[in-house]
Amino acid sequence: MSALVLAVLLAALDQTIVSTALPRIASDLNGFANIAWVSAAYLLASTAVTPLWGKLGDMVGRKRLYLSATALFLVASAACGLAQNLPQLIAARAVQGVGGGGMIVLTFALVGDIVAPAERGRYQGMFGSVYGVASIIGPLLGGVFTDDLSWRWAFLINLPVGAVALLLAARVLPNAACAATARIDYAGATLLASIATALVMVTSFGERWGWGSPRIAGLIFAAVALSALLVPVERHASAPILPPAMLRSRTVVLGSLIGFAANVAMFSVLIYLPTYLQVVHGVSATLSGVHLLPLVGGLVVTQTLAGRQTARPDRVGVILIAGMALNVVGLLLLATIGAGTSTLVLSAYFLVTGAGIGMVPMVVLTAVQNAVPAADIGAASAAVTFARSTGAAFGVAIFGTLLNVGLADRLHDAAHRGIHVPSGIDPTQTGTVDSLPPIARQAVLDAFAHATATGFLWITAFAIVGTLLAVFLTARPRQSN
Repeated sequence: MSALVLAVLLAALDQTIVSTALPRIASDLNGFANIAWVSAAYLLASTAVTPLWGKLGDMVGRKRLYLSATALFLVASAACGLAQNLPQLIAARAVQGVGGGGMIVLTFALVGDIVAPAERGRYQGMFGSVYGVASIIGPLLGGVFTDDLSWRWAFLINLPVGAVALLLAARVLPNAACAATARIDYAGATLLASIATALVMVTSFGERWGWGSPRIAGLIFAAVALSALLVPVERHASAPILPPAMLRSRTVVLGSLIGFAANVAMFSVLIYLPTYLQVVHGVSATLSGVHLLPLVGGLVVTQTLAGRQTARPDRVGVILIAGMALNVVGLLLLATIGAGTSTLVLSAYFLVTGAGIGMVPMVVLTAVQNAVPAADIGAASAAVTFARSTGAAFGVAIFGTLLNVGLADRLHDAAHRGIHVPSGIDPTQTGTVDSLPPIARQAVLDAFAHATATGFLWITAFAIVGTLLAVFLTARPRQSN
């Protein structure tokens, strides 16, 4: 478990650790125009390969693949840290994403191998807590490395920690039996990777390219067309990446959709709350992490408690409904924040939101693993992980669009009231905002806070849908899953 926790920590950190380092990377490598690909390449690759890693683990044994994925991740991390130009860094990040995606999905599947069904939730909850904490501390570590050492350490730090994880895993992980009785479903793997690539590109570049642009429309059409083609391909494959029988399981389908909805809400909160604190309340990147400790505390506590309760199958549905409902409450509370909201009130809101976030992800994964045969645990884990990764990318992209649109509208209203704010101002550049006249500065802060709150209000819709899906999941008798 120590080896697996370290691996999940590294793979999760690398989804967010570069966010605060991107401006310095762009400056050092002279690549501002394409800097977004540093994050997108990792997310694209890790999402695209998730189903393939999961199915291969079912077929050839997970320990061997896990060690390969971890080694690939470490080699790519070294390449990222030593990159001399932006194309090299982007290519290395893509390879790193391939390894990181394998580390995450194989870790979750390995827990299914090692731990009895009644105990899976307790251990999966441990990994969920690590994942949530990594999402908070990733940007903070990236900022510390960039300011005090070099942005290259955001990647090089993986090497000593990852080496320990690799050695531990090689020594103690059991060699599970494999079922490589058929050819690998290359056609299904290619289609799934293509669908994932199209979806992640839409969510990552929709605002930059324009949601109605030909490129985005073409990507959406490609994703829909390839999804329609995937069904007959998987039906005729001898060892499908996504077994049709598994996809006919109500638990697998609804669990994946709940995971998608929960991660839309989760990553909207984890990514944009630190920005709100730094812009509106003027705290440093490090202090924003301190302010978010109630959220992390709520997440860790409910993740642990929910995991323990999954030993009772009759409580899984209740936990999911309660968790998604608490997500709704937390997002509605965040939809009321403003420039003058006190630290005490924010802490209470963060605690409720974190508690809701912690109750869902690993419970969903445990429910899905317990609903499929042992031979399909890897594929089922990959399906949920794929849905969650897509939900995370979608949530960050949609919230970013809502934030920018809301900010522009509020600043436009301020201009109509006679408050002059320079056009194109970036509120995240605190030095620029602080140099404005007091009235204009307050208008910018109010506009950013209002836009953030409105974003959380819209994101609440996904949490409501997730709650309804959890009700439908619970309504099915357990023996028919």
